Amino acid sequence: MHFLTIDDLTTDELATVLDDAAALKRAQADGTPHRLLAGRTLAMLFEKPSTRTRLSFEVGMTQLGGHAVFLGEDDIQLGRGEPVADTACALGLYADAVMARVDSHDDLETLAANAGVPVVNGLSDRAHPAQTLADLLTLREVVGDTGTVAWVGDANNVAASFLVGAAMAGYDVRAATPPEFGFEESVVARAEASADATGSEVSVGHDPEAAVAGADAVYTDVWVSMGDEAEREARLAAFEGFQVDADLLGDAAFMHCLPAHRGEEATAGVVDGPNSVVWRQAENRLHAQKALLVDLVA
Repeated sequence: MHFLTIDDLTTDELATVLDDAAALKRAQADGTPHRLLAGRTLAMLFEKPSTRTRLSFEVGMTQLGGHAVFLGEDDIQLGRGEPVADTACALGLYADAVMARVDSHDDLETLAANAGVPVVNGLSDRAHPAQTLADLLTLREVVGDTGTVAWVGDANNVAASFLVGAAMAGYDVRAATPPEFGFEESVVARAEASADATGSEVSVGHDPEAAVAGADAVYTDVWVSMGDEAEREARLAAFEGFQVDADLLGDAAFMHCLPAHRGEEATAGVVDGPNSVVWRQAENRLHAQKALLVDLVA
């Protein structure tokens, strides 16, 4: 099985990964050894820079008793020196799983089709499901198993995975984006199908205040992602009115996948304030991904 989008998991499989993540988090806190992947190797491909993704996967494999091999942009030849399919075949001969952080989701699908071992999406232009696992573990801890969560800002790869994943986990999800930076219809359809299966609700619009009204948690991300720098001024203008400040947040928990641009998508007082759970999300990347790797590889 591969993990390219959050709904590559069934709702039951998602619940199992989150249960396992909570158990591994307790084991680490208690100092209980959990070398569940001893002798296993994870190949990690990076076309984009990374802090949390690299550290959480690499440290996670070490804690599980396995080994992670980092392959940066200068170490690999995705689509340049050799076909992506050939790279995938080679990786599958050496590693027990592949984690790839790539520019194109199409390359990720080609890796999965040819590697012969599980392939995990560490971020692509369409999705960031590894982040969503950490987000859902965080929501369990700070909100509970049910509640209402809001997304405010760009309907980017993180947002797409979160919209679908939160609905899969049974949360009511509301989103507010500028009209020109909204969700693809296919993403909304997947989220609505997940909501129908779990009895939750999905609402997508363009009014931040309506989205956050009564929400237990409010989530945002940068307005200018990697690769969008040339559009910076246009994006900042389009997102005027979408900043999460203390008034918009209210009593809700504040979520952000980091890195944050304080003063743009959220004020410094919100990012660093008492309602912020951004560092819990960052920590939970480790635990959620360890659980995913165990479930895929062990």
